[in-house]
Amino acid sequence: MNIAVMSHVKKQELAVQFCTAYCGVLSKHSVFATNATGRMVADATGLPVTLFMSHEHGGIEQIGQRIIYNEIDMVLFFNSPEDNERDQEVLYISRLCDKHSVPMATNVATAELLIHGLARGDLDWRVVMNPNRIPFAL
Repeated sequence: MNIAVMSHVKKQELAVQFCTAYCGVLSKHSVFATNATGRMVADATGLPVTLFMSHEHGGIEQIGQRIIYNEIDMVLFFNSPEDNERDQEVLYISRLCDKHSVPMATNVATAELLIHGLARGDLDWRVVMNPNRIPFAL
């Protein structure tokens, strides 16, 4: 499965800690992230992370397009509710996930539920739903 990891600056360390804690699960899947968050996760975990542009240069939109084309199976967006400047980014990704039935977490509690479900196979319906999907490469 293709998992997008995103975070606001104030939550990047939490995203790194989460990915470190669940490195074993994430290592069985493809991880994608915006530039800064992805580099931090890759450096801390050793996981191969496919990087999109930084959010300032369109990384959020790149992930959004992958959601639209059904190339992202799960989004872990570590949101900082105090960061009002970024509310539109969360709303944009959330609406796309809702429209295209992509599971999304915006906090660590929900991210844990999704990652445990992923480990158990609860999200295999994504593959069944679209068996001819070709994983993308940048």
